[in-house]
Amino acid sequence: MLIGVPKEIKVREYRVGLVPTSVRELVAHGHEVIVESNAGTGIEVSDTHYQDAGASIVASAQEVFKHAQLIVKVKEPLLYERKWLHPGQILFTYLHLAPDPEQASDLMASGASCIAYETVTSDDGTLPLLAPMSAVAGRLSVQAGAYFLEKAHGGLGILLGGVSGVESAKVTVIGGGLVGMHAIEVALGMGAAVTVLDRNNAVLLNLRKQFGHRLNTVFSTAESIKQYCISADLVICAVLITGATAPKLITHDIVRGMKSGSVIVDVAIDQGGCCETSRPTTHDSPIYLVDGVIHYCVANMPGAVPPTSTYALNNATLPYVLTLADHGLQALLEDRNLLNGLNVHQGKVTHHAVADALGFTYWDPALALSQ
Repeated sequence: MLIGVPKEIKVREYRVGLVPTSVRELVAHGHEVIVESNAGTGIEVSDTHYQDAGASIVASAQEVFKHAQLIVKVKEPLLYERKWLHPGQILFTYLHLAPDPEQASDLMASGASCIAYETVTSDDGTLPLLAPMSAVAGRLSVQAGAYFLEKAHGGLGILLGGVSGVESAKVTVIGGGLVGMHAIEVALGMGAAVTVLDRNNAVLLNLRKQFGHRLNTVFSTAESIKQYCISADLVICAVLITGATAPKLITHDIVRGMKSGSVIVDVAIDQGGCCETSRPTTHDSPIYLVDGVIHYCVANMPGAVPPTSTYALNNATLPYVLTLADHGLQALLEDRNLLNGLNVHQGKVTHHAVADALGFTYWDPALALSQ
């Protein structure tokens, strides 16, 4: 199979779909790989590195999209990239379609088969291709929050960990999954007073066992969310429902009640965000104010640390890329977990949560593939 890797073009996106070691594995399996020139510069990987691994370098993304049977990216294809997709092609990347009807419609119109990293599952129900970026984003969320809490950046001027005799900052984490767990670890490590809210008592119990009495665990209700957001200096939104639009747990009324200069980091912004006042931002312009509250809603947070993110992502995606390259779409029919990643196939929406969010007709993925 011919696998193509275009350069990412989202604002300040420096990651790349395949690194040279992944290319070498694919070539060893008998496949061809084409890489857009300078695709790896954001992680200090040159065209020569890719050539040494067995790839061919092409001049443009359009050439990648024209010839490749399987396209491996990091972020969702932007408008003109979507126009280059064509029937019979496989796209493997993060898609986050639930809050993005325009992208979904374009992918349907392309006739391509589009597999989303974020909905591929494992036997235990976890999301193995979302996990590495969730870990990175969770850790970055605290760094970003601490930075924008500084007075010079518009924040309250509170040091996250405080000092002897001075109270630490109060951090509220909504959602105790992978993003939340990593955010908690970093926030506690910096000395903050951390509360996590979740609706799953088993999750709260496990977090309490992991972090001990330093972590305050609270069952999530509308009232508890309001209470702990209003008292917080930093709120991290870390709720995920696989494939679906994120629930709006922080209302505008709650934001109005928060401290002026406090910070919300909405890690769920890829899926629409957990806060009613959230909207996507970029690394070039990462924040905005609503009622005096700083909102950090960068939609590609892990792009800020591209070497870490790219290699972590490749470690997770490579086995799936190899399977798709070796067996094509037949691989999905032989692996239910990979089949769960299929969001769009030949004009049909094949993920239930995406179809529900956007109001499209849902097609069973196995049935769609068999037609």
